[in-house]
Amino acid sequence: MSINGTLVAQAIVFALLVLFTMKFVWPPIAKALDERAHKVAEGLEAADKAKAQLSVANKRVEEDLAKSRNESAVRLAEAERRAQGMIEEAKAKAVEEGNKIIAAAKVEAEQQSVKAREVLREQVAALAVKGAEQILRKEVDARVHSDLLGRLKTEL
Repeated sequence: MSINGTLVAQAIVFALLVLFTMKFVWPPIAKALDERAHKVAEGLEAADKAKAQLSVANKRVEEDLAKSRNESAVRLAEAERRAQGMIEEAKAKAVEEGNKIIAAAKVEAEQQSVKAREVLREQVAALAVKGAEQILRKEVDARVHSDLLGRLKTEL
């Protein structure tokens, strides 16, 4: 064989190899590459969606945190207001109770003063009777002079 025949035979074999490769080998490789590119594109799209969902979730979380902070501040202010009201109510009750105690003490003091006056009247009356007995040097009959002693008590 000559070099020209070999070259032509090699060219024909090469052409058959190229045709065989393009018909049977290349389509599965191209299909696999296309599928891989499609999967990569889907993965990137899913990552973008996940990023968007994450940012939305972060915004929602921030809004919820702000709302919770506001609610807790409102509840804290309400609790402080209630506590202040309870303190004012307790102060008012304490003042009222103190006034009642003072009034009761005044009434008791007045009663004791009245009792002391009565005791003093009785003692003054007894001293007056003793003094009258000693001056008159005679016995004073309590039954006879009880009316007189009663008037003397009321005058004193």
